[in-house]
Amino acid sequence: MSERNRTVPRVGMVGGGQLSRMTHQAGIGLGVDFSVLAAGPAESAALVCGDVVLGDDRGLDDVLAFAKANDVVTFDHEHVPEPVLRAVEEAGGLLRPGRGALRFAQDKLRMRTRMTELGAPSPRWRAVTTLDHVAGFAEEGGGWPVVLKAARGGYDGKGVWIVDGAEQAREVVDRAAAEEVPLLVEERVDFSRELAVQVARSPHGQVAVYPVVETVQRGGICHEVIAPAPGLSETKAVRAQQLAIEVAQALDVTGMLAVELFETADDVVVNELAMRPHNSGHWSIEGARTSQFEQHLRAVLNLPLGSPRTNAPYTVMANVLGGEDPEVYRRYLHVMAEDPEVKVHFYGKDVRPGRKIGHVTVMGEDHRNLLERARDAATYLSSTRVPPASVGG
Repeated sequence: MSERNRTVPRVGMVGGGQLSRMTHQAGIGLGVDFSVLAAGPAESAALVCGDVVLGDDRGLDDVLAFAKANDVVTFDHEHVPEPVLRAVEEAGGLLRPGRGALRFAQDKLRMRTRMTELGAPSPRWRAVTTLDHVAGFAEEGGGWPVVLKAARGGYDGKGVWIVDGAEQAREVVDRAAAEEVPLLVEERVDFSRELAVQVARSPHGQVAVYPVVETVQRGGICHEVIAPAPGLSETKAVRAQQLAIEVAQALDVTGMLAVELFETADDVVVNELAMRPHNSGHWSIEGARTSQFEQHLRAVLNLPLGSPRTNAPYTVMANVLGGEDPEVYRRYLHVMAEDPEVKVHFYGKDVRPGRKIGHVTVMGEDHRNLLERARDAATYLSSTRVPPASVGG
């Protein structure tokens, strides 16, 4: 829809968060024009991107105008309403992924229905509107606890409730009814750990799948990622990768698709989908031949995809969460001095307790040692202790 003649394509990313920030960095190397639609000038990507459009990244007028100024539009979140996406496509805007694919990342009821149709391994689930529905589901499956999920709008553990009985369930059902939020209930899967696998898919159907990774979740937030997942059998690894490819093809995904999984005794089970770069793939900036951010741009531009091969036997990523002390930069110096092989990425965000403000990555041969080093660095950067001022001047 772009009205300007250029020798390189112009990609617009809706949303000004850290995913846009890191995608912008990848776009510099590719030499493509990159623009961000951000809600405010202090958002992560808006602080570094040279072409920032300020506006409502979920509103029709601003998203439509943004699409007209770009050759292709992609997303760093799934929260643009479906009517807005439909209007952009009807006006001739090129969305990648398109509305038909995004609806499965936006709505868990649609996602679960489609996974069931595809025969993908999934938890037992049901759409619910009343407490009796939830209680009946629990009784049929052998009792409590069960997992209640908001069908739309949840992320980083928000919109997910593990309920141990009817009284807890009643609170969630009543709140959802008052807020007119559709709910589904799922069995609580008996899993040994959480995994994720990413696949890139281009418009002409080329795919590139990354190694299956282990994700460590606490409080609904991803804290650490180990790539590849240590001790995962080849059978399960291939099963997870094939499943990701099949889902990407069946849903007509363009760009990156992250499939979050539970590992059970004899299989892998689909938990969530995300159609964009994903926290479980941040390790790939240093750890893969082609980062997930460059790969996403290659895919949405219909360029040949890059190699997803790893650069080391293991790469560990740990998220940095904000603490009480906002003086993060002073901690940066100490982490660099303590372990020069640790790579530190900050997102330019104001520090708030529990907020993702960056991540660290370290590569090597012993994943246990790498995990300890990544945890030490991330913990220190998140610490409430004031560091000394001697190192680094």
